[in-house]
Amino acid sequence: MVEAGMESSQSIDPCTPSTTVGHPPTPECSAPPCTGAACDLVTVPTRQGLEAVDILRRGAGDAVGPVLHDDGCDTLGFVVPAGTAEGWDVPGSTCTQTDGRGLTLDPEPPVEGSDWLLPPGEADRATDPAVLRAALGEAARLIEAADNCR
Repeated sequence: MVEAGMESSQSIDPCTPSTTVGHPPTPECSAPPCTGAACDLVTVPTRQGLEAVDILRRGAGDAVGPVLHDDGCDTLGFVVPAGTAEGWDVPGSTCTQTDGRGLTLDPEPPVEGSDWLLPPGEADRATDPAVLRAALGEAARLIEAADNCR
């Protein structure tokens, strides 16, 4: 889902930082509206991403913004505010700076070979990075617990 010319930040650190996990969004720290020219994209494996979408949708308010999936069903991409990639450090995920290149919030998917799981019309705001970080952490713990029960 990443196009050439985009910069990415990927974390391989096995420990999720505790600085934002579990902290709810506040009015001064909530995700701003996302325009087609000012969004980054957090990409995660599909299983973790779907768990995170469920977690976010069960939360209060509009916690999840537009979400992309690839046609191979390997990854989900969460639209987040521009600048998120600079400090993104969640293990197992990648955050791509789009600088407005290749990511638009039109009904048509912005990247060839992808489609909207949650289209912009149903979710007009970018997902708050702190809320997404917490949901991805919770999703990883749920998946690990489920896998260990086998």
